[in-house]
Amino acid sequence: MRRTFDLPREAPNFAWCFDCVPEENSLLLGFGSKRIEIPASDLVFRHPKQLLGEKVHARFGAEFPIRFDLLDTVEGGNLSLQVHPLSEYIRDHFGMHYTQDESYYMLDAGPDAVVYLGLRQGVDRQRMVADLKRAQEGGCPFPAESYIGAWPARKHDHFLIPAGTIHCAGRNSMVLEVSATPYIFTFKLWDWGRMGLNGEPRPIHLDHGIRNVQWNRTAEWVRRELINRVEPLASGAGWTEERTGLHALEFIETRRHWFTGTVPHDTHGTVNVLNLVEGDAAIVESPPEHSSRFRSITRRRLLCRLPWAGTPSARRAIQVHV
Repeated sequence: MRRTFDLPREAPNFAWCFDCVPEENSLLLGFGSKRIEIPASDLVFRHPKQLLGEKVHARFGAEFPIRFDLLDTVEGGNLSLQVHPLSEYIRDHFGMHYTQDESYYMLDAGPDAVVYLGLRQGVDRQRMVADLKRAQEGGCPFPAESYIGAWPARKHDHFLIPAGTIHCAGRNSMVLEVSATPYIFTFKLWDWGRMGLNGEPRPIHLDHGIRNVQWNRTAEWVRRELINRVEPLASGAGWTEERTGLHALEFIETRRHWFTGTVPHDTHGTVNVLNLVEGDAAIVESPPEHSSRFRSITRRRLLCRLPWAGTPSARRAIQVHV
């Protein structure tokens, strides 16, 4: 991200970048030569049904339920090992009516890249909890590879992460994280012995985390349910549409479009987010018969081209909807 965005060189580290979060983004409104900046959340509050669609608004109210963020571990280290709360748990303990289901779409990956996901077969639960507590108290480092599945990750792989599943992205990867929006409820189990920028140990949330780990999500289940669940949906001249992510436990659906020319996108009557993951730019516009025309140019925000990355000729876009 430092190289792609030309970020300040004096900062010690960059690893995380939000995209499409109304609470953290602005809208620029043009009136002739004048530009007015307002919080993007104003649009959510002012026109929730038109923005979200009737079905999504009925479930979530005036709240934008999809979040993208970019996780950059290129030339860095593993993300923290973590788990998100189950729906019942987040409701009973924090008053939230939905939880943080998510997925990792690999924008790029080095030859040694892995995603830590789920548990290994035959894990001793009590022993794993004891090792986590010992590591938190400053004892031996937590032997993650003895307990957690480490799956090879390649460019354009997609890993589904329903709440309750232990996970983290390993080093040397560029991840597009597609997530529901209650993002402050992440229970960290192990941070590989790192210190924060203030020199203090970073927060660990073992008590919450252990209560939410789903111990039956082991290697066989993960391989079958969570990795590259690609399903062809439709195709035409120069384009293909696939479903790449909608686990039975999640409400966010991800579709991948491969295209070299014009391609139709159906919003399915709900809020959609588009992210270009190959190519430099794409034009998004309403069909000619639409009463209120819309046209936008979507540029690829970030696709780190590592020395080992290829350069496919086709453009690819991820379409996410609820």
